[in-house]
Amino acid sequence: MFNKKILFGAVLAVVGYLGYRRYQSGRAEQDLWAEATDPIPPADPR
Repeated sequence: MFNKKILFGAVLAVVGYLGYRRYQSGRAEQDLWAEATDPIPPADPR
């Protein structure tokens, strides 16, 4: 019974870590696209 609890905790930790990495990866890609498609501000005509 005790081993099942440890195994469950370890699996839960791994799944949480993988989910966090996937979230961070998606966020980084979204930031990259936002920067790539950011409109260019008009030049100052001085």
